[in-house]
Amino acid sequence: MADQTTLESLLEMGFERNRAEKAVANTGNQGIERAMDWLMEHEGDPDIDEPYVPPVGNPLGAGDGQPSPAQPTVADTAEGKDSTEGGDMDLDALGGDPKQPMTEEEKREQVKRLEELMRVKQAERRERERAEEVEREKQRRKQGQELLQIRQKLQDDEMKKLADHRRKEKMEDKMAKQRVKEKIARDREERAQKFGGGGPSSMAVHPPPPAEPSPSSPTSQGPPPTKKEYDECRIQVRMLDGSVLTAVFKAQEPLAAVRVYVQMNGNTPEGQDFTLLSPYPRHEYSELDMEKPLKELGLVPAAVLVVTKK
Repeated sequence: MADQTTLESLLEMGFERNRAEKAVANTGNQGIERAMDWLMEHEGDPDIDEPYVPPVGNPLGAGDGQPSPAQPTVADTAEGKDSTEGGDMDLDALGGDPKQPMTEEEKREQVKRLEELMRVKQAERRERERAEEVEREKQRRKQGQELLQIRQKLQDDEMKKLADHRRKEKMEDKMAKQRVKEKIARDREERAQKFGGGGPSSMAVHPPPPAEPSPSSPTSQGPPPTKKEYDECRIQVRMLDGSVLTAVFKAQEPLAAVRVYVQMNGNTPEGQDFTLLSPYPRHEYSELDMEKPLKELGLVPAAVLVVTKK
């Protein structure tokens, strides 16, 4: 029968019986090519090697388009008629399978043809899988490039934000320094207007004239002179490299104003932390002293300070 021939051909080609039976049953006995196609499409199924259990009322080889073994086919009927008319067919042949068995040579030829067909099908499948793999690789690369572009854009945005933030900080620092410079310039102008130039000659301290003794009482002296109140002081600052800065400050200004003046007008390296000290008597001023007025620190009317590294 056709189904048994298909099954035997698959077994001769080396397929397992379980797989061959399933291929024949699931293709409805549509021929060896359909069975081979089914095997190649389902060779990766997890239950492909499990024993085939035919459903009730549908034994192996009975498909929708195949007649029952009890009913003769059109070909069988035609064959029987021709044989009867010719008178060459005996009575035993009427009840048997009209199809003659294949010879060994025919079997080998059929197996060879089917093997060639299988190689063609496998080559087509490999080509199809290769094309699918190439397409998947293209999609993967495309997605990778898109993801890389998104990451690059995020990094560029982050770098731009960071650059804007740093630029803003530098601008604010520059404006703060400019405000300090303008304040120092205004203070200088005010002192120049008040003291006629603010030169050292205007800051010279003239001692009060000595009191003349009274002729009536040579031994008696007048009241002691009152201590002069200075509202400004002249500060001379000796830098790290030996250079000297001189400026006039208000007596009530904090010592921090002197340090800011040194930062803005001195030649100390940017970022160099320093402090101030008095050489005679030696006294190093702390951060707490920076908030105290110059008058309270005893630097009025004039004083010499030295810049030293912390």
